Amino acid sequence: MRQNSDRLNGTPAPVSFGEKLAASDAFNEMFREGMGLVEEAAAYLDGEGRAQAKALPRQTAQAYAAESMRLTTRLMQIASWLLFQRAVNQGEMTPRQSASNRRRVKLQQQELASSPELFQLLPQQLRDLAILSVRLQARILHLDQLIYARTELPTFSRPQEISPVQAQLDQLREAFMA
Repeated sequence: MRQNSDRLNGTPAPVSFGEKLAASDAFNEMFREGMGLVEEAAAYLDGEGRAQAKALPRQTAQAYAAESMRLTTRLMQIASWLLFQRAVNQGEMTPRQSASNRRRVKLQQQELASSPELFQLLPQQLRDLAILSVRLQARILHLDQLIYARTELPTFSRPQEISPVQAQLDQLREAFMA
């Protein structure tokens, strides 16, 4: 994390709300919530959820499969992000290393896989897990933006012979595609 004693042009560096939040008890609670949700979803999908899916009509069973895959993907992204951030908080990784590694996590907003009408036909526990995971993901995406929006360094994927204007356009494009 950036310290207040860091100097930028002779002035103290601003305190990052996101970095402070990520190192707080609120983050620890979010970590427990996220990992608990991963465990709960795994137990449900491997147990009661599997039995419930077999009893569903074909179209609803397909929606169940899509929703459970989306839920699993979303939760794995959440768990990866939380583990990276915990490693930073515990000093096992620098914020710069975490920013570099987080590109592999592909944390992105994922909506529900089913239409609202079809979603309502799914088992209640799957619906609850999906909604909780979407809400947690939104909170994590917000925190991720607060922490890493300023710390990422621009990357250039094109050779040096590109005009400076084109290089800037490419940099902007990469920033908004991340």
